Amino acid sequence: MKIVISGAGEVGIHLAKMLSGVRHDIMVIDDEPRRLEDVTDVADVVTIEGDPTNFAVLKKAAVRKADLFIAVNPLESSNIISAILAKQLGAKKAIARIDNSEYLEPNNKEMFINMGIDYMFYPEQVAAMEVIGLLGHTSTTEYVDFSGGKLTLVVFRLEPGSPLVGRTLLEVTDDRESLPYRTVAISREGDTIIPRGNDEFMVGDMLYVISTQDSTHEVIEFSGKSNVEVNHMMILGGGRIGAAIASALQDQVNIKLVDYNQDKAYKLAEMLEKTLIIHEDGRNIDVMMEEGLPGMDAFVAVTGRSETNILAAMLAKRVGVKKVIAEVENLNYINLAESMGVDTIINRKLITASNIFRFTMSTDVQAIKCLTGCDAEVLEFIVKPNSPATRQPIRHLGFPHNAIIGGIVRGDKVFIAVGNTQINSYDRVVVFAQPEAIPRIGKYFN
Repeated sequence: MKIVISGAGEVGIHLAKMLSGVRHDIMVIDDEPRRLEDVTDVADVVTIEGDPTNFAVLKKAAVRKADLFIAVNPLESSNIISAILAKQLGAKKAIARIDNSEYLEPNNKEMFINMGIDYMFYPEQVAAMEVIGLLGHTSTTEYVDFSGGKLTLVVFRLEPGSPLVGRTLLEVTDDRESLPYRTVAISREGDTIIPRGNDEFMVGDMLYVISTQDSTHEVIEFSGKSNVEVNHMMILGGGRIGAAIASALQDQVNIKLVDYNQDKAYKLAEMLEKTLIIHEDGRNIDVMMEEGLPGMDAFVAVTGRSETNILAAMLAKRVGVKKVIAEVENLNYINLAESMGVDTIINRKLITASNIFRFTMSTDVQAIKCLTGCDAEVLEFIVKPNSPATRQPIRHLGFPHNAIIGGIVRGDKVFIAVGNTQINSYDRVVVFAQPEAIPRIGKYFN
């Protein structure tokens, strides 16, 4: 697939690295030579220096031959204009990153589609919604629904009190044919393991489990932790993510929002009538203690600075806050933050990748989630008639060893996949896969 990426900032570089790794033909446009040098250091791409809203630059990038045009500049107006121009010049699909939630309202969205933008995404809004969902499942690290909630990916860390510790997968799943859940991966000390029967669960393991809707509560109990009702919450950082979380939850939860910027604090106070806005530096431990951090049920650090968020989250964990969530944009810090006890990490690069990656797949991918705690993705496919996956049971498909089929939705019926399971046409199949397996697994369902 020929893909043109407009913008070589952090998001553009991450996309270029990820997509070039699965053998796409990638071209990157940016008007800053240094950013283009940064992207060529980490990805096999062709670069073009110039303004992506310029016709000559877009023509030089051969967008008329592009299968996909992705606009991820920091400037929203540049993304909208370049995506519209690219589509008019012949790109098959055009995607734009935006910063205004109004654009996603149905009537407004239709206008942009008519102008040529096939898809718009707002990473900060998606991040806020992820945080809100996780606050309802405080014992989990990630919680992702598929097929309208019929199947769920539950991610949690094994605490010393978990009943799984010291047992093998085979011991836990001795009645495998009837279990309503399946462990599809273990993340341990930075390594991602697709578990086999003799693999033993250890304290600190991050488990990735596909579960049916009715069994999610049972799966969460394996973590050794229990859900905590969130009545009092503190948010550090009043940017788009922090403001969106407070706006959505302030009618149900007592919220304190801390931000060091005075002008921003005043604006937030006008916008969030039921949220207590505190103009202070969240890095000041004494201030955080005075503002009641130890009495919070949940703490969310979303300042945009990974180091600040990690340190604040560690403090919150140390003083006894039950659920701690931190925005960590530096991918190299994610495993470090998790090892320090941060319950949940959110990352806008991975959120953006999740939104875009499905457009690069040749098969009918309904959803994809790039996971923060391990080097893997979870995807939902719709199985096409006469595809290889329908010809024999799963155990005989020759599925890649670094991918695993977790569950299947067939109409109103839900199955956890085992070796003897037979996949049918039009089934929805949830697959956990490491990056190198993704280019190969699509053919099974196509």
